[in-house]
Amino acid sequence: MLFRALPVSHRAKLYRKVTRLVVCHNISSRIGPAPAVILAIAIISVSCSSERTEAQKRITPEYDKKTGKLQLLKYDSNGNGKVDTFSYMDGARVLRIEIDKDEDGKIDRWEYYGPDQKIEKVGFSRLSDGKEDAWSYTGPDGSIVRIDVSTKRDGKVTRIEHYDHEKLLAAEEDSDEDGRIDKWETYDGDRLASVAFDTGHRGTPDRRLVYGSDGTATMEVDPKGDGHFVPAPQPLKKPLKKP
Repeated sequence: MLFRALPVSHRAKLYRKVTRLVVCHNISSRIGPAPAVILAIAIISVSCSSERTEAQKRITPEYDKKTGKLQLLKYDSNGNGKVDTFSYMDGARVLRIEIDKDEDGKIDRWEYYGPDQKIEKVGFSRLSDGKEDAWSYTGPDGSIVRIDVSTKRDGKVTRIEHYDHEKLLAAEEDSDEDGRIDKWETYDGDRLASVAFDTGHRGTPDRRLVYGSDGTATMEVDPKGDGHFVPAPQPLKKPLKKP
């Protein structure tokens, strides 16, 4: 069992099996721009003997000292002597994979795996500085359907973007971080079509800017809070004083 301490011989067998798996399971992720990801999913037999010896030189396993369970696989994917892939494990189960694709010492991509060993979400750094501040989710076809953003980069999601075939459709944001959405955006292709605001903290938008394809903008209001917007009243013009 993987939940108790394993003798050294068992650890060696586990290492050899995971090594075969790591080498033979290179998959290209469709969530964001990333190279082929080295994925250790489970302990299974894979016939890949020609690459196994070389891979063993590039993989360093780490085990829990108390339980003997595999905790981490460090991998040098291109064999240049620099570890660029870190697979955090719970025995044979992948929990998270972190990748430093440009080998600058900063993680660029965080992959999170569920109990079924499928990717649940992929984290990335919007500023490419090693600080995780956004997370993407994919649909059944592998395309991005949602991106959660921590606008203040504190780990708290305050903006959610919705996509269809990786094109931005809409977004909502909690701009004041009070736990309630107060800004809504809609898009038409690559163009911002409208942005609505909750200026009264009632939980629904009461003002909306609608942008035309010609660049014009119209202000609308929802005075009753029933979702029915009407053109905002224009300010009265003061009559000109006669000289």
